[in-house]
Amino acid sequence: MGKIAFLFPGQGSQKVGMGATLFAEDSLAKEVLERADKALGFPLSEIIEHGPEEKLKQTAYAQPALVTMSTAVLQLFRDAGIQADFVAGHSLGEYSALVACKSLTFEDAVTLVHQRGTLMEEAVPQGQGAMAAVLGLNKEELEEVASEIAADGEVAELANLNCPGQIVLSGTAKGIEQAAVLAKQKGAKRVLPLAVSGPFHSSLMKPAADQFKQALEQAPFANPTVPLIANVTAEVTDAPEVIREQLAEQIYSPVRFEESVRRMIELGVDTFIEIGAGNVLCGLVRKIDRNLRTFAVSDRESFEKMAAALKGDKHSC
Repeated sequence: MGKIAFLFPGQGSQKVGMGATLFAEDSLAKEVLERADKALGFPLSEIIEHGPEEKLKQTAYAQPALVTMSTAVLQLFRDAGIQADFVAGHSLGEYSALVACKSLTFEDAVTLVHQRGTLMEEAVPQGQGAMAAVLGLNKEELEEVASEIAADGEVAELANLNCPGQIVLSGTAKGIEQAAVLAKQKGAKRVLPLAVSGPFHSSLMKPAADQFKQALEQAPFANPTVPLIANVTAEVTDAPEVIREQLAEQIYSPVRFEESVRRMIELGVDTFIEIGAGNVLCGLVRKIDRNLRTFAVSDRESFEKMAAALKGDKHSC
């Protein structure tokens, strides 16, 4: 039998009211929500439940909200005794993965990502940075685009290597604008601007990473109980001091999601379960390899469908 990987979504998957049924009906999930409010010292639960959407979209709130949502859904797995062979997250989702493999407590994770989000928002003034998803070009073609933009003194760097034909660029607003033109000239099918508050996973985030190192040093990390595939290397990482270094580096480095999935396939994974808000990662996994089983679990109903499938039913998300 193949192995199971838990995947945790990143920023952009949040929505007002996410998890409402789960929080209302499941005492363990509700407890996670209460723990988040207590750890942060402000009512994150109110922002998750009622918004407004503009506030939930802000990086400083979106990040702890998504870690809270993923950890709440994770309680269903813990309660049922369903365990992963590997865990991984997409950018911010790596913190949810660290909670899943017991390297970080939930309280420490939610506090860290609130700080992380605040520093990332402050690193580049609003409107000066941008991100865009490029469809239809490969890594090498986009690296050529990035080099041409750099020669002009602007920044457009590969930020998210998501799946074949989908790579996100991040950089200065002007750099991303120029990169969009060049990418289309090279044959890109589409270039889609992303609604984000900064140029995440680019060198422009280095100041945020430098400031965040202190918070990472002070947070207690343990050795993961389940192998964690790191964003920055797409390899298993296990030593707390290495995890700290990689989390700082992750802020200004590409998210190697496609490579991470391929590495887990090499290690025997054939079932990927996305835990938390949305099903974006399921879609990316299927574009990487259509033969993989994928499930998106965001509430008890989707959890029970997945549990039935793992017992022999073949439905996927």
